[in-house]
Amino acid sequence: MASEGLHFDEIGYWSEVKLDIVKKYAQAYSVILARKKLSHVYIDGFAGPGVHIAKGTGEFIPGSPLNALDIKPEFDDYYLVDLDRDKTDHLQKLVGDRSNVHIFQGDCNEILLNKIFPCVRYEDFRRGLCMLDPYGLHLNWEVIETAGKMGTLDLFLNFPIMDMNRNALWRYPNRVPVGGIERMTAFWGDESWRDIAYKKNPQQTLFGEPDPLKASNDEVVAAFRRRLKNVAEFHWVPEPIPMRNSTNSVVYYLFFASQQPVASKIVKNIFVKYEKRGV
Repeated sequence: MASEGLHFDEIGYWSEVKLDIVKKYAQAYSVILARKKLSHVYIDGFAGPGVHIAKGTGEFIPGSPLNALDIKPEFDDYYLVDLDRDKTDHLQKLVGDRSNVHIFQGDCNEILLNKIFPCVRYEDFRRGLCMLDPYGLHLNWEVIETAGKMGTLDLFLNFPIMDMNRNALWRYPNRVPVGGIERMTAFWGDESWRDIAYKKNPQQTLFGEPDPLKASNDEVVAAFRRRLKNVAEFHWVPEPIPMRNSTNSVVYYLFFASQQPVASKIVKNIFVKYEKRGV
């Protein structure tokens, strides 16, 4: 399984939970779309090498692309993207010569918008399930907004709150590096995140204006949920599920967004089954 020079991510309990959640929904999604006789595709913008290493056992376990490929009824097409050529090469070896699997090496922000999303047009009676699981603030809002306004895509999205706190949402905003600000703005879509993340401090000090008050993670997440609805125009965005690390700190929130109420209902039921596990 291992390839020389290729790094496999070691994933913990909550990452395995995420894989299970996406797989369960993808199974239900494929059944429903097949019954409706609608062509449906699976999209993964950060596909990786296809497998991960489970921290608990040290064994290889399938990642989301391989899970999707195992679902019956099958998706009509699979579009898998990763920036790392070693990973896409390894994924290609695992996939083999299946003609309906399309693997792209490069920046998903460009590939999704220019090569993949145009293949899932509403007027062509095509629908898709899109997984966007960035390693941090490596995703542009334009991709998310386009996915919503297309009207054809259900979306799972990693909202990387820990990476945001490390790189942009600091207690003292004037100390945040320019790079962190730029990455946060690209992910959020504009600089309105500043008004969400920081509030005016009513207290006065002997030295003039006090430092602004930093918003809680919950406030930032709630604001992004509203943004998915009001700006990206997803009609249904249930409360996201927090994903934690071994110390029980929230690393990211798993969002789901769709145009269909039945999709939201299915995901809510899946989230409820998992949200209290491992806490």
